[in-house]
Amino acid sequence: MGSRVRVWLNRTYAENVFFMDQLRSNPQRRPVEIHATHGDADSPILAAADTAAMEPEGLSRAAYVEYALDQCARHEIDVFVPVLHQTSIVAHRAEFAAQGTALLAPPSEAVAVFHDKVTAYQALQAVGVPVPPWWRVRTEEELLVAVETLEAAGHKACFKPAAGAGGVGFRVITRAPFSLNHLNGFPSSYVPLSLVQDALRGAGKPVDWLVMPLLAEPEVSVDCLTGPDGRVRMAVGRTKNGRRRGFTLNPSWIEPARRLAEAFGLHYLTNIQFRMFGDEPVLMDVNTRPAGGLHQLALCGINAPWAAVQLAIGEETGEIVPAHLGQDYAVVTGPRPVRPVTLPQQRAETLPATPGVEPVMAPVAEPATASATESPLPSAITPTVSPIVAPATTPVTAPAATPAIASGISPAAAAAGAGATAAVAPA
Repeated sequence: MGSRVRVWLNRTYAENVFFMDQLRSNPQRRPVEIHATHGDADSPILAAADTAAMEPEGLSRAAYVEYALDQCARHEIDVFVPVLHQTSIVAHRAEFAAQGTALLAPPSEAVAVFHDKVTAYQALQAVGVPVPPWWRVRTEEELLVAVETLEAAGHKACFKPAAGAGGVGFRVITRAPFSLNHLNGFPSSYVPLSLVQDALRGAGKPVDWLVMPLLAEPEVSVDCLTGPDGRVRMAVGRTKNGRRRGFTLNPSWIEPARRLAEAFGLHYLTNIQFRMFGDEPVLMDVNTRPAGGLHQLALCGINAPWAAVQLAIGEETGEIVPAHLGQDYAVVTGPRPVRPVTLPQQRAETLPATPGVEPVMAPVAEPATASATESPLPSAITPTVSPIVAPATTPVTAPAATPAIASGISPAAAAAGAGATAAVAPA
């Protein structure tokens, strides 16, 4: 057992509670203390940490860097995993290093390339990584040209912001007029072209979208771990075909991902996503951060978060190859703790008197003794996403229905008891 390692996760997605679990369950049994900050007091990230703080709102990017430097100094952070304002933070890597903090993120040059999808696609084409046909669109006229060109070739058109992550703003264009069909069932990503045109005309300013063909499944997300020396230590693909998830080491996906990670210096944990364009795997997106589903590699016997921290603190991991590929699985939700809250004084409601019945007033919550901004934690419960294993008898490239078997609840959640819940989406 070695010395303690202090890790900070700033504002991040809720599924990273599993990232934190894996850091603590590292095979070397190194003591790990986790600091977390967030803008949402009900994020389970805060409850999962050893210490936590609410992030100040309204900071400029420059002010946020100063805030981050102060947090690292105050909490003696060894490794900082930046998600919010990653681009600005990595530009100050030397300042963090000067006070003893390693950034678990690629160099600023690599982050800048992949922050903008158009810049990324141009760079990828230059090194021979296949990408789908694409158009950068700012006006209604440019949108129509792209959509009509794709439709003439037999493709459905879709668009998403040129800068963004997590599928935010992704839409598929349809020629079907808006009708009750769009209002029945669950919300859909499909949107009539006429409504998109109306929105563009009413916006009064240009947009910045990337238009491309709707790509087919399977979707393969290759989780890469690359050392600061530029050498890839791990590249494992996670497949998604409908509800079915699985793993792959197929060179069609793995080799382009390794080549890309080494060519662009995508140090530490990154996620490179592919889909099919006809019969050819093409790159869809590159995330310069750990994927929300990274913890699922545990089904292959891999603790990727801890391996990344080891590299960040100067410890060599060697090549990380799964001893086996975990069987196919599905993803379901399960509860995780959230921090207790102090409710404001509740107004007493005046109820109509009932003969012979004493009125009963709702109890008022006692003020919490812990600081509202920074504290060691535990508490109520919020669902998060856990992989559940399903028998696999079908290759991952063929869709097949597999029932979920059971949902696991972590010991921390079970110990926390019942409480408030909030949904957590898979990433």
